[in-house]
Amino acid sequence: MGKNFSWLNEPVTFSGDTLELRLTTDEKTDFWQETFYGFQRDNGHAYLTPVSGDFTASATVRGDYQQLYDQAGLMLRIDQRNWIKTGIEYTDGLMHFSVVVTNGTSDWSVIPLRGSGKDDEVAVRLTRHDNAVRVQFSVNGAPWQLARLAPFSSADALVGVMACSPERGGFEAVFQNLSVGPAIARDLHG
Repeated sequence: MGKNFSWLNEPVTFSGDTLELRLTTDEKTDFWQETFYGFQRDNGHAYLTPVSGDFTASATVRGDYQQLYDQAGLMLRIDQRNWIKTGIEYTDGLMHFSVVVTNGTSDWSVIPLRGSGKDDEVAVRLTRHDNAVRVQFSVNGAPWQLARLAPFSSADALVGVMACSPERGGFEAVFQNLSVGPAIARDLHG
């Protein structure tokens, strides 16, 4: 599981692999479907591998967050209108932990990471159990924190890392220790 990665919307500039992947976003990239803003975008960068059934994917994410909506993290994707993206998103002058669940249309939830900066390492973990997805994060090695538990299809999908910069090009992101393997235990409070 998690060995055959390939690009969705390959960026012009990238280097590395699952141990350390560096990329620079192309101009005005994003994943979004309709809600609130009224547009559809599917040109963000994602480095993905096929998954079936239950799994856990994780990576450590850093980025040079400067412009509104600069973002980097994990993506679980069935197709253009069914996906989840999660990680750091820069909005209102602050890094936020962000989750977007898209089942035809996109929603958006954010958790402000006050006191965090671009040098902080944020670990992101996404686990699918049957038709539910659990999203967790950890800043600088702190215990895992639950960000979202969402209903989502158990269909075969793709999972990996993603980065976007809807307002510009040139956002630099670094992903380390990208792994995809068996699902962690179902206990939410252990």
